[in-house]
Amino acid sequence: MAQKNAWNKYKKDEIKELESLCKDYREFLDNGKTERECVKEIVRQAEDHGYRDLKKIIKNKESLAAGDKVYAVWMNKTVAMFNIGKKKLEKGMNILGAHIDSPRMDVKQNPLYEKGGFAYLDTHYYDGIKKYQWVARPMALVGVVVKKDGTVIDINIGDDDNDPVVGISDLLIHLAADQMSKTGAKVVEGEALDVLVGSIPKKDTEKDPVKAYILDLLKEKYDIEEDDFISSEIEVVPAGKARDYGLDRSMVMGYGHDDKVCAYTSLRAVLDLERTPDRTACAILVDKEEIGSVGNTGMQSAYFDHVIAKMLAMQNESSLVAFNDTMDNSRMLSSDVSAAFDPLYPEVMETKNASFFGKGICFNKYTGSRGKGGSNDANAEYMAKIRKIMDENDCYFQTCELGKVDVGGGGTIAYIMANKNMDVIDAGIAVQNMHAPCEVVSKADVYEAYRAYIAFLKDMD
Repeated sequence: MAQKNAWNKYKKDEIKELESLCKDYREFLDNGKTERECVKEIVRQAEDHGYRDLKKIIKNKESLAAGDKVYAVWMNKTVAMFNIGKKKLEKGMNILGAHIDSPRMDVKQNPLYEKGGFAYLDTHYYDGIKKYQWVARPMALVGVVVKKDGTVIDINIGDDDNDPVVGISDLLIHLAADQMSKTGAKVVEGEALDVLVGSIPKKDTEKDPVKAYILDLLKEKYDIEEDDFISSEIEVVPAGKARDYGLDRSMVMGYGHDDKVCAYTSLRAVLDLERTPDRTACAILVDKEEIGSVGNTGMQSAYFDHVIAKMLAMQNESSLVAFNDTMDNSRMLSSDVSAAFDPLYPEVMETKNASFFGKGICFNKYTGSRGKGGSNDANAEYMAKIRKIMDENDCYFQTCELGKVDVGGGGTIAYIMANKNMDVIDAGIAVQNMHAPCEVVSKADVYEAYRAYIAFLKDMD
């Protein structure tokens, strides 16, 4: 079942729309390197499109009606948007679900130390990464510090062109004979991922003068004391902007395609619906997927259920039966990235069931590993409905697995939502260099995914 390349079908007006979408997406990547930044940007765009805060609507004791557009934010790391449909909520929703956290390093709670005339921030890496890929490159510090009085201080050092950058040093090749003999997992150890932040000593200071100099800088610019790191969330992420990739500009290179490429196309699909849908359209963009969707901002939390219960109550339906009917009748695309075929590493792929650049949105009937462990495994009836919608809307799509059987695998939020009894299938975009600081996607796949998400929201019954 050979799939066609989407680039061959585009006319000039479609190329123009594709380029505009991808330009906006690059800006989204630049403005949303962390979950908190993503939520701020999503809310800004949602409000620009007429969405209102559900909390304010509830506070004002308003009801919900077809055509209303609302959003709900949880702990500044998770956001859900709803375009209320013509049918009652109990008839089900069409849901796009993606995550907005990405692999990185997190600054520890007691991070700042001095050694050998340098000041460092100690880190703990977040999710599975090839640690050697994250050294000897410019990095930024992005996040928040919360002081004891509740004041929230936003931190972003390294993304502005006038900012300094930081980074993690690596051993020079001239002295790296022993290092190079190690396996890839051991070339750089996790505890060695410490960020170099300074080398100037504070005058007339005997103990840790470089550390003291950095603390003075932080106090002057941000009013931060060393103890304030205890209540901080600072992420170490690649500095710099997303860029067009390839001499033909056919791709986008940037940090965080996993899974912001699906989050952004899901966001745009909900925002760009041209009329009130029959069934309520929803995009839920969550935190913590990369470490198992745990915690009170991950998909395993009760927050989404609570939001739906509140919305049902606003429509005078507060019974458990109404809630269960809503979940039973909902349909979802679990929008997460898939591993793109790389001709330089063909041995890990089974090409009949691999995803390729330029061939459209990827549908993974199942994910998981070691015999589909941890997978959702969508049913054939639902897959048939998806095929029909894609074909009727001329959306290019491909089916795929995440590598050869027993070679690897991975998981998404699909199984969590399927546990609520709704039909779910994984649907995302092929990525090269997944979990590396510089990931790559095809512009054609971004565009086809966006078109596929709109088709799903308006046509799935």
